[in-house]
Amino acid sequence: MTHYHFIGIKGSGMSALAQILSDMNEQVQGSDVDKRFFTQRPLEKRGIPLLPFQASNIQPEQTIIASPAYNSTNVEVKQAEDSGMTVHSYPDFLGTFLTKFKSIAVTGAHGKTSTTGLLSHVLRGAGPITYLIGDGTGEGHKDSRYFAFEACEYRRHFLHYHPDYAIMTNIDFDHPDYFEDVWDVFDAFQSMALQVKKAVFACGDDEYLPQLKADVPVIYYGFHENNDIRAYEVTTDSSGTHFNAAAGDEQLGSFVIPGYGSHQVLNALSVIALCRHEGIDLAIVQQQLKTFTGVKRRFSEKPFYNQILVDDYAHHPTEIRATIDSARNKYSDREIAAVFQPHTFSRTEAFLQEFADTLKEADHVYLCDIFASAREKEAALSIDDLKERIPGASLITEAEMKRLHQHDSAVLLFMGAGDVQKYQAAYEKTEPEQVQEK
Repeated sequence: MTHYHFIGIKGSGMSALAQILSDMNEQVQGSDVDKRFFTQRPLEKRGIPLLPFQASNIQPEQTIIASPAYNSTNVEVKQAEDSGMTVHSYPDFLGTFLTKFKSIAVTGAHGKTSTTGLLSHVLRGAGPITYLIGDGTGEGHKDSRYFAFEACEYRRHFLHYHPDYAIMTNIDFDHPDYFEDVWDVFDAFQSMALQVKKAVFACGDDEYLPQLKADVPVIYYGFHENNDIRAYEVTTDSSGTHFNAAAGDEQLGSFVIPGYGSHQVLNALSVIALCRHEGIDLAIVQQQLKTFTGVKRRFSEKPFYNQILVDDYAHHPTEIRATIDSARNKYSDREIAAVFQPHTFSRTEAFLQEFADTLKEADHVYLCDIFASAREKEAALSIDDLKERIPGASLITEAEMKRLHQHDSAVLLFMGAGDVQKYQAAYEKTEPEQVQEK
């Protein structure tokens, strides 16, 4: 048994990896800041000790894994380095760990968490698997054939990995604090494609992915006729989205997914394409697709009086549009009210007009203060710069959430990558006036 110590264990990838190793009967503990994060709940459920940062946590017999967010300025990293111990970065360790399995990296500017979750759920129908999802969820089995994991393009972290397969959902300009433009993002994905050992499954409907060059087959999926795997005859009803799939002249069958929106169909197509390539019975795929309940913070729904509250990680214009589109498809008879918290000043500044144009697609827009990242300096712009670009938009604080009750029977979309959940939590403590009067 190896004794692992995680520095920054509450990070989504770190938490998931700690869960995997714990499931494999390794000894796991970790440290982090005192603030509570949703990622620590599965750690606590497994009985994994969570400690405050302190030098005494570091012991000679440990294998140290550190989040990329921490360096030698952290007291534990410094203690380990001063003691002559090796500090494994999360992506470095993961790059070695995945070689124990047939590995499937899921990456893309958008949709990688949802797709990793969907892939994991489908593969589980064919046998035990190990998976790591960016929502902080992980599960490990020593006898797993497959390891499905989310691979993030930020700072080119995914170049630490040489997976057997890769699913690439799309390419878009994001993380403007690191990438110069969309072609810099493309360059990162191109580099990743050259590290894949067996095959790449890429969305052929994407503007950039068809330009990929790889040393292995690139299998394209999408709606267009020229894709290797395509979806057609897409319909929706109260049970979700129905579609047929084909590979050339071969009919693969009819599929149902509980979600709504074209992006959900594309996510499912990528999984169908990989499973077909691996020879997994498509009857299993059909059954598993229809029972997928989603991942954390991706269109997570909750009824509240006459309203539907949706918690979603959407923090880029493309993701916001997809979330609004999903709500329109599922709740076509309801108003849509967006409660949006921009994430980082650099992203807000880079996509200011795009955010405005996308949010206008909601019936009502409420804006929360910009969530400032610790990795950047506060910029000159403010939330007012976004508000003035959206006619009728309002600013809202935690103390003012009661105002949202005026949208009776609406779908309220709480969107953002920061701590927008605190606004939803504050709202759930309020009551509509007619309830208070009883």
